Amino acid sequence: MSAASSASVHQHVPDSVENAIATPEKEQPYAALGLKDDEYARIREILGRRPTSGELAMYSVMWSEHCSYKSSKNYLRRFGQKVSDEMKERLMVGMGQNAGVVDVGEGWAVTFKAESHNHPSFIEPFQGLRPASAASSATSSPWAPARSP
Repeated sequence: MSAASSASVHQHVPDSVENAIATPEKEQPYAALGLKDDEYARIREILGRRPTSGELAMYSVMWSEHCSYKSSKNYLRRFGQKVSDEMKERLMVGMGQNAGVVDVGEGWAVTFKAESHNHPSFIEPFQGLRPASAASSATSSPWAPARSP
């Protein structure tokens, strides 16, 4: 390679804070990382500049459904509001303990656990893993792939 052609070869520039400040209009794949337009705008507002590639990746993870319940938290917070006095009569352990325990009579109780953090089924009902008890009984694994209908 000649000296002239080697000078024209693009050199990788790390996406540092200094580079982010110097290149404010650089396009970033925020939508591909699961962030909405308003969320990307909020990140830029918080930082006072565009995020570096590493910062953008971290925001996309921390603001994801898995970590922040961004779309299901409105529904999850309603659980405590929908409990009537009649329901409370048999409720042994309520929400807030990561599971509910209900007295079903004759000395028996049933535990119900909502694993929204590991399986946001309201948002992605056909992806990820689900407990084998909800899957095919032919599986020997405690976790089985979720299947589309």
